[in-house]
Amino acid sequence: MDPEGIRIQDDPHVKVMMAGSTLRKVKSRSWKKQRHFRLLEDGLTIWYKSRWAGRGHSTFSITDVEAVREGHQSEVLLSIAEEFPAELCFTLVFHGRQGNLDLVADSPEEAQAWIQGVRKLIHKTQTMDEKERLDQWVWDWFQKADKNKDGKMNFKEVRKLLKMMNVDMNEEHALHLFTMADKSESGSLEIEQFVHFYKMLTQRDEVWKVFQDYSADGEKLMLEELENFLRIEQQEGEQSAQHALQLIDRYEPSESAKKQGAMSFDGFQMYLCSQEGSIFKPEHRVLYQDMSQPLSHYFISSSHNTYLLEDQLRGHSSLEAYIQALKRGCRCVEVDCWDGGDGEPIVYHGHTLTSKILFRDVISTVKEYAFRVSDFPVILSLENHCGVEQQTVMARLLTQILGGTLLTTLLDGSIPQQLPSPHELKGKVLLKAKKIGGLEECLEETLTDEVSDEDEGANGDAESAEDPPAECLNHSAKKSKSKLSRELSDLVVYCKSVHFHGFEHARSHAKCYEMSSFSESKAKRLAKEAGMDFMQYNTKQLSRIYPGGLRTDSSNYNPQDMWNVGCQIVALNFQTAGLEMDLNDGLFRQNGCCGYVLKPDFMRDASTQFSPEKPEGRQGCKPLRLSIQVISGQQLPKVNQKEGSIVDPLVRVEIYGTPQDQTKEETSHINNNGFNPVWSETLNFVIHTPELALVRFVVEDYDKASRNDFIGQFTLPFTCIQPGYRHIHLLSKDGTAIPPSSLFVNISISELT
Repeated sequence: MDPEGIRIQDDPHVKVMMAGSTLRKVKSRSWKKQRHFRLLEDGLTIWYKSRWAGRGHSTFSITDVEAVREGHQSEVLLSIAEEFPAELCFTLVFHGRQGNLDLVADSPEEAQAWIQGVRKLIHKTQTMDEKERLDQWVWDWFQKADKNKDGKMNFKEVRKLLKMMNVDMNEEHALHLFTMADKSESGSLEIEQFVHFYKMLTQRDEVWKVFQDYSADGEKLMLEELENFLRIEQQEGEQSAQHALQLIDRYEPSESAKKQGAMSFDGFQMYLCSQEGSIFKPEHRVLYQDMSQPLSHYFISSSHNTYLLEDQLRGHSSLEAYIQALKRGCRCVEVDCWDGGDGEPIVYHGHTLTSKILFRDVISTVKEYAFRVSDFPVILSLENHCGVEQQTVMARLLTQILGGTLLTTLLDGSIPQQLPSPHELKGKVLLKAKKIGGLEECLEETLTDEVSDEDEGANGDAESAEDPPAECLNHSAKKSKSKLSRELSDLVVYCKSVHFHGFEHARSHAKCYEMSSFSESKAKRLAKEAGMDFMQYNTKQLSRIYPGGLRTDSSNYNPQDMWNVGCQIVALNFQTAGLEMDLNDGLFRQNGCCGYVLKPDFMRDASTQFSPEKPEGRQGCKPLRLSIQVISGQQLPKVNQKEGSIVDPLVRVEIYGTPQDQTKEETSHINNNGFNPVWSETLNFVIHTPELALVRFVVEDYDKASRNDFIGQFTLPFTCIQPGYRHIHLLSKDGTAIPPSSLFVNISISELT
């Protein structure tokens, strides 16, 4: 068996990579070191080491690489542009939050070989079908275990391999499988025999059982039998017949079975492991929602202090942080602007030791990456700490760099009664900042005092949910801060930042294009004290929530509490992995990952009576029962790399939604089996507001003495769950795929009777 990865080695660029090259790895202007890089025989792993590092080396997989940038396309390479010409330079960009790898080749030819070679290999891994992917994993394991590289594997090597694979199997059983696979009785396995061994090892008895329930002869599923399975177990109703034909065509490896219109066990298992057999409804992965409603009717994926890659006090400010957020589908990014030297505004976290970047570079980066993953509008949330002169410089840079992409006029020239829709604003960047006067009157220069939103939030934190007395509304008593530049003010159209004066005031005075920012603590208090008011306010106006000032470590708050009252721009520190970003990724994984998700209908009605504290009060409230049978796990990653350590996995299902729905249940743990643990335990939930619920599956390594270690997770909206026998493809802490790790579950959803 030659896996697909082997055939690509005839490509001239890939040949150069396999032969190996000495490239300079660059971390900064002063850190540039030579490393030897080469592509291993599997056509998937890149291995590198320093010439002096003895036996130490590092590896990464092509599947970890998202893209290759050519030339001076990173901050690091731009900083050494004088020293190394663009045709020698390239950058490998990784999925998730892993930093870039900046490299310099000795010749343009060598640089091109690596640039084109890596691109071809990435394309190859993305276009593999399920079978090729499986072959690739088997091949990878074989390569890892064949320590003496003789192309064969003896029993001792197999025992080691089982430990590497997270399998704790007794000697006897392992030897039995080994002997069955060793058809030539040579005491070692070659690659074909190893494939047979791997198949026996990964035999899925629990899937076989389901197959047997529907197959009359135990060998194959005839078309009608597959239809029955889809109708009864997968709850697919009318479309079962047509879908059965498509599945056979798509996943059945045997031509003779295809001719009979039947599906073998191999085909059945491949279907269940594919995207169609996954827990996520395929029709919700794509853009499926109405995008023509006012902006205030959508949840909008939003980032806080977007320029930071680390913490809030000493962290590195970077353009890469904007690129990463925009590539994750973020549609509202934040720019903190301060007066810089040479009349150039700079971006950083003011009064801290975070490094500084140029405003012009941030805007250029936004222009380049804004619409790579989504066509829908990007909101630039401006935290303006500049004097009038540099504000005017900012206004000019915005118009010069963004050009027609920047929205600077009303869409139809008339004063809006409601905000325009994401569809109408496709491909546009909107500026959110202070504005002199309103859209109604372009007032004479009534320069108001300027205070940035988040400073206001800090001042406003002591306010109650009710109105302040009228005399407080006159700001002029405050010490005058910096003034507003007319040029910058004129660029603000639909997102005018205003101070929040309570819901009563908003009801009678507020315009749809006025929006306020709230710290998490203030928003939480408003949600608790006046949830329904907040909900109604959010049907017409946008509100932005940001993490409290004490979160200097860039930790996050739970966004669900804010979504529960209809807040649209719930800004999180995208650079910090964990539960809160899992929820954000989970909510925005639907609708084509476009960064906009339509709120449920009861949150879009201006006279809504919905309150998250008392969800049963709304009309048409139908609680649902969610029953999840956690059947088994497949090839869970090792948590502890120590030789011989194997995980003791358990599965926890967590529900996030209205307070009444927040709950969690977990299975027992299984000792020493990360390879194919079987739980067969059922977890039951009642969900009162399914439209707002997110379901998070977490796998942990049980530890009775200390906190459990995280193994993997997957989060999705309740409304995107496909019932039936499904696989859940797990993600790392960073939100990136970790194939072939998965959970196998059987899900049923029914009305509460």
